[in-house]
Amino acid sequence: MRCCHLILVILSFCFATVAVAQDQGPVERVPVDKSAPKPADNAAQPPRSDGDIPGESSSKKTEIDVSPPKNDQKDHPYSYEVDTDSDVSEFHSFDPHKAMKAIEVGDYYFKKENYKAAISRYQEALDWKPADAEATYKLGEALEKSGDLSGAVENYQAYLKILPHGPYARKAEKALDRLKEKGISSRAKAEAKPQ
Repeated sequence: MRCCHLILVILSFCFATVAVAQDQGPVERVPVDKSAPKPADNAAQPPRSDGDIPGESSSKKTEIDVSPPKNDQKDHPYSYEVDTDSDVSEFHSFDPHKAMKAIEVGDYYFKKENYKAAISRYQEALDWKPADAEATYKLGEALEKSGDLSGAVENYQAYLKILPHGPYARKAEKALDRLKEKGISSRAKAEAKPQ
């Protein structure tokens, strides 16, 4: 009995589908003109914009706000400073994604206790994104583990300058206190002392 009901339901569904298809009418076919010339591959393409100037990109009509966030300078007071005393004349392009990847690889080396490789990766991250707080702090950690204590002090201080209340601020302050108890200061201060 159930089988008969199931067959009736399926058949009624099929007939309903056919009926709906017939109500829509015949499909109109458009003839294709095979004698029409085909455009050449090297033919000039029309401009991609609707603007008044031919060839102008449509993206120029939409202005994107690239100004910094409202309290950016207050929240990160020294992140925009540039070292003008530096004799470096070559600029590295800014790429925060490559910086994040370099930090990730540096973390891998740090966990494997390969501090030389970790230092290299954290420095690479700072090349891609100068004044990156996370890379600066982690570079300080790696330098401390490798024995370059004055370099570690510099990076911990730089981190606190970039993000005084950041996620690693307490750790950086504790590390600075620990290193200052050992009598370690930054290279700049050590070089300034007369021998």
